Amino acid sequence: MSDYNAPVQDMQFILENLCDMDGLRELPVFSETTEDLVEAILTESARFTRDVVAPLNQSGDQQGSTLKDGVVTTPDGFKEAYASFVEGGWNGTPFEPEHGGMGLPWAMTTALQEMWQSANLAWSLCPLLTIGAIESVIAHGSDELKEKFLRQLVLGEWTGTMNLTEPQAGTDLGLLKSRAEREGDHYRITGTKIYISFGEQDYTDNIIHLVLARLPDAPPGVKGISLFLVPKFLVNDDGSLGERNDAYAIGLEHKLGIHASPTCTMSYGENGDGAIGYVIGKEHDGLRCMFTMMNNARLNVGLQGVAVAERAYQHAVAYARERVQSAPVDGGKDSVTIINHPDVRRMLMSMRSQTEAMRALAYYTNSALDRSRHHDDPETRDYNQRRTDLLTPVVKAWCTDLGVDIASTGVQMHGGMGFVEETGAAQYYRDARIAPIYEGTNGIQAIDLLGRKLMRDGGAAMEELLEELDTLPDSDVPEIAAIVAEQKNANKALRRATEWMLDPANNDVNRKFAGANAFLHLAGTVVGGWLMTRAALATANEAKGGTSPEFLNSKRITARFYSDHILPRANMHLETITRGGDSVMALGEDAF
Repeated sequence: MSDYNAPVQDMQFILENLCDMDGLRELPVFSETTEDLVEAILTESARFTRDVVAPLNQSGDQQGSTLKDGVVTTPDGFKEAYASFVEGGWNGTPFEPEHGGMGLPWAMTTALQEMWQSANLAWSLCPLLTIGAIESVIAHGSDELKEKFLRQLVLGEWTGTMNLTEPQAGTDLGLLKSRAEREGDHYRITGTKIYISFGEQDYTDNIIHLVLARLPDAPPGVKGISLFLVPKFLVNDDGSLGERNDAYAIGLEHKLGIHASPTCTMSYGENGDGAIGYVIGKEHDGLRCMFTMMNNARLNVGLQGVAVAERAYQHAVAYARERVQSAPVDGGKDSVTIINHPDVRRMLMSMRSQTEAMRALAYYTNSALDRSRHHDDPETRDYNQRRTDLLTPVVKAWCTDLGVDIASTGVQMHGGMGFVEETGAAQYYRDARIAPIYEGTNGIQAIDLLGRKLMRDGGAAMEELLEELDTLPDSDVPEIAAIVAEQKNANKALRRATEWMLDPANNDVNRKFAGANAFLHLAGTVVGGWLMTRAALATANEAKGGTSPEFLNSKRITARFYSDHILPRANMHLETITRGGDSVMALGEDAF
């Protein structure tokens, strides 16, 4: 298996040139996040992931996690790697120093998270979920809960989980049956949750479960759901751990990928009167509180698509440089390494260009999140919140769908050896496949984009985005001018699709939602292209981020490939949206 080396230069280029780190530095909360500091932190994280986390990826996949007598054992080295992670302060990078964090922008933390996920996706799921739990406690937890649980979560001394799904309740959480009973200043939780990543682990002494449950007097459906904090061990007033709570892992799933991540079936209250929990936010308002964690997780899962794609790409490049096969098509008798063959170059450039576009989209969206929270102008905060909300389902779905495609291309690059586990290429494909499923399937993300994000505000947030897309400047560099022209043409496709979706005369709901997936992929393709075009423009100006002439040239060529080979898909998606809806629903149910 090839080594993993984080693409630090590209990460810094995107942060500085596409996420406007200088603008973030003007905000008091990020004033100390200098360009030199960004480079130093990225470099150190790259070293940590290369030397400590990445070497455990293949062995962890082969060994997997085990469950015996309610105790989970993770693969060799995982616990120690997590201890090093905590010791380095990496768990708390985006959170306030008063809670034990570093106070870094989310945009920058996104780059760090990509490294952890690329290095070892299964291992990275534990801090990912902890960060989401922290977000929910900060946003909705009482002062008492923050005082008792927050600092340990931020430091990584305790980890967090998200407990939504039940055997009968997946996407439709209104069907959940877990119960909560009031008992003094706390609640008793009973029920079973499935697919709980790191529901049990051997990393830390305590685990903080965030659990959705229903009170006896709750109204039906999702309006009757409450969110509870349920610790594995109860916490005494002095911060020490008390008695074991009635929250246990009773099973582990045997999965296609991410074998090292313990995916647990959790039982609450099976051995007594119920597990003790504490309400987060208000009773019957749990879904809104949980969405804080879910939205964070959706952005991070979208990043998993980027991360696996980058790892698969690096693996494919290493193999293409070593594998000797066939004479070159332009003449010669001797066999050459396959990286010299045009079709192999096509595959590598497709992997590379889409990965860079995905990375730019994920970082850019998180930079909007930073501005939505910390800018001093309320209108600017609202504008960036709308942008974050609009792009979150695109980041989650577009990036993870492409992550699977790119990992599949990585297998194809290896030929028959790609189908053999020994090479490692198959693991990336297997690991990538979960990302379009969890944290809301990509079909749900497409419905969310169309129904909640586009139609609910009459396309206002999308119009703001389209107006910004149309502000691209011209270039006097012919190669870049061609990229700009193609991008402006793609922008028109997204605008026409938006107008078609919002046209009151087009009132067939099934026909519209039949095109929801194509609309999401159109948005991802176009916005990703816009960011790649901006990157190309930056290469002709004074790009920031310690860039070399060689890097800038590679960046420009990659943007041109995206413009030539990926961006034309925009018009294909437009045709699918406007012409393809009728055939989706035409076949009768009995004919399937």
